[in-house]
Amino acid sequence: MSGLLALLDDVAALAKVAAASVDDISAHAAKAGSKAAGVVIDDAAVTPKYVHGFEAARELPIIWRIARGSVFNKLVILLPVALLLSSFAPWAIPPLLILGGSYLCFEGAEKILHVLLPHPEQGGPDGSHAVEDPAHLEEQKVKGAIKTDFILSAEIMTISLSAIDAPELWIRALALALVGLAITAAVYGAVALIVKMDDIGLWLSRVGRLGATRALGRGIVKGMPWVMKLLSTVGTVAMLWVGGSILVHSLAEMGWHAPEETIHHLAEGAAHLLSPDLQPAALWTVTAFIDGILGLIWGLLLVPVATKLLMPLFGKKEAAH
Repeated sequence: MSGLLALLDDVAALAKVAAASVDDISAHAAKAGSKAAGVVIDDAAVTPKYVHGFEAARELPIIWRIARGSVFNKLVILLPVALLLSSFAPWAIPPLLILGGSYLCFEGAEKILHVLLPHPEQGGPDGSHAVEDPAHLEEQKVKGAIKTDFILSAEIMTISLSAIDAPELWIRALALALVGLAITAAVYGAVALIVKMDDIGLWLSRVGRLGATRALGRGIVKGMPWVMKLLSTVGTVAMLWVGGSILVHSLAEMGWHAPEETIHHLAEGAAHLLSPDLQPAALWTVTAFIDGILGLIWGLLLVPVATKLLMPLFGKKEAAH
């Protein structure tokens, strides 16, 4: 009997350790996922364009194919690379983060320039997918989306890895895998909902029994273009904010603390002008605003370098945005 009780005690102790480990993994995953918020928003804003112009019956299958490619990118390719870096070359993570942050700043600044300095879009005059082989076009679009997702996923995994400070390799691996799966499900679930909202609105406007239901359906149809514009704007702002924040924090990790300390002092000074209840929100807002401005400035500096020097070397960039 005493042996059985001892065994039960051991099982209970192991259960507690396992539960604590699960809590650790969840906590690390949540922290890491929040760090990658800007890239996630941009990913959700970018992806719907890949199904634009296709038949409604093909929209969800296309999104599913892209989502599967995204999981492969994150778990099969990027996760092992990220774990190898964290184990054998942790010094390489801040420079890689700077590259990822610079990419975010460049993309955000380029989007703003496209709005301020509009130019004729390339391709057909109506932007349609009127081709003789829709299956071939779908294959091209899916491959292009998965390539774009690989870049965004690399940023997500690198940013997430930098936020996971667990010493155990298996906890880092599971937390990073959890982040990858959760972000993929959130992004492509949101994309599927966004893409089908027009159909949902049309369905409500036609079959709704109440006038309010039909009016809601018509409102959804009319409002979706504005939702897409808002999502694109939020994505651009988030890219600049997260990109600037990554640059500042990574420079501090590499030994240059002056930018991060200066921003912190400015944010604290602004926060102290307000009541204590508002100070935490003001501290975050001012910090994010300065990070975003720095991200925009850095991105504007990178635009001519990337468009005039780097892109001709590696071939013309696919119009991902």
